[in-house]
Amino acid sequence: MTKLLLHICCGPCSITTLKTLLAEGHEVTGLFHNPNIHPLTEYAKRRDGCLTVAEKLGVKVIVKDDEYRPQEWFRAVAHRENNRCFHCYAMRLERTAQIAKRGGFDFFTTTLLYSKYQKHDEIAALGRDLESAKTKFLYHDFREGWKEGIETSKEWEIYRQQYCGCLYSENERYKRELLG
Repeated sequence: MTKLLLHICCGPCSITTLKTLLAEGHEVTGLFHNPNIHPLTEYAKRRDGCLTVAEKLGVKVIVKDDEYRPQEWFRAVAHRENNRCFHCYAMRLERTAQIAKRGGFDFFTTTLLYSKYQKHDEIAALGRDLESAKTKFLYHDFREGWKEGIETSKEWEIYRQQYCGCLYSENERYKRELLG
């Protein structure tokens, strides 16, 4: 059985991702590291949703609340707003790869590969760039479980967010309310 570290962005995105990885025979440990999520209350809701799903599926999760430093995230994307997603993915995947390598995991991957709203090819390329000889990036197009993940998250009453996580995505999501 291979050991795999899964970066988890939220509960709904983790459902079919975890089910798929477990069905493939991986020993999965989750990692909740998301300094991009704003505000803090939103971060807590997503963390708690992640933990609820993990408990239902019998998966351990490393929670990096001590590394929730939105100031560092803003510095990483400042003046790069048009390419902010790349920098955001890189920040989270670099930390995931570090923890996976240090923890002796065979593989690492991310639930970001589940969302049809994310830049899938960028995420996959970053993951491959970050793998090492001992810790490989596991690519899988988890979008195939999109509908099932939505249905299950509603059934399990997992908090479902309405934007990617950062302040920019929240503004993009709700800006039409200002254009009245």
